Amino acid sequence: MYAQMVKSENIDTGPELDSFQARIDAGEKIEPKDWMPAGYRKTLIRQISQHAHSEIVGQLPEGNWITRAPTLERKAILLAKVQDEAGHGLYLYCAAETLGVSRDELTEMLLDGRMKYSSIFNYPTLTWADIGAIGWLVDGAAIMNQVPLQRTSYGPYARAMVRICKEESFHQRQGYDIMMKMAQGSEAQKRMAQDALDRYWYPSLMMFGPSDKESVHSSQSMKWRIKINSNDELRQKFVDQTVPQAEYLGLTVPDENLRLNSETGHYEFTEPDWTEFFEVLKGNGPCNTERLNARNKAWDDGKWVRDGMLEHARKKAARVAASKAAAE
Repeated sequence: MYAQMVKSENIDTGPELDSFQARIDAGEKIEPKDWMPAGYRKTLIRQISQHAHSEIVGQLPEGNWITRAPTLERKAILLAKVQDEAGHGLYLYCAAETLGVSRDELTEMLLDGRMKYSSIFNYPTLTWADIGAIGWLVDGAAIMNQVPLQRTSYGPYARAMVRICKEESFHQRQGYDIMMKMAQGSEAQKRMAQDALDRYWYPSLMMFGPSDKESVHSSQSMKWRIKINSNDELRQKFVDQTVPQAEYLGLTVPDENLRLNSETGHYEFTEPDWTEFFEVLKGNGPCNTERLNARNKAWDDGKWVRDGMLEHARKKAARVAASKAAAE
């Protein structure tokens, strides 16, 4: 995950850090009230918030297709999926809040460019087949990233991932089912499915981030068990899993160099264009401006709701305080 590429402050040292590392090495979970080094907390906030932002922004390309889905059943499934993504974002924001940062702060940091979300959501969904490709490839890559995180060292994050992974597997199955129906349909539908695979293959590989050799914090994150597998390991597992699925569909992975290495049992494949990846991260992707504008509009339009909830909470707290005072 490319959250590890962002620099943070120096790591704490001393006996407390040694004790902390010993707990992690023993497989214990770190809980919010436990002592933790500042670097551990900062890395978690960065990673969990990026994950949460990705779940929320990730609703946008799919939400655009709810009214255009080809059948009532597909509309209902897509609506359920978008609702799931909103729930995932909430679980993750709650996990981040246990680290002493508010959801409002995290959102404001996203909107002013201090935080990122997954690069994959800056690509357009041009056809219904793209929705299938997102479910199959994007959610498939997400699951590959997220399943190991059920064993991450920070308790609230690990527990959130258990529930999220169950729902993500449903999303991947539904996406693959869309692709299967299109691949087995008319020639025009099969061409549409192949086109979606062509456009989403390399952006999906980019979701794992560049090689960990390019990461400034990957080794420390793996030592702390915030990160369980390297980016390259996860990308390889994804390719090994996905290529046979594409072959079953009768679709062709858009990589002329793709081949199975009989000695290793793994597929050899072409690296993504990392120049494109970094351009998208800088805000120069096809839909960066559109996605952030939509997120900003939602934030501004929801201000009256947030203000109302804060006022309700204030009045409730005042009533409770008044009741206690009267009882005394």
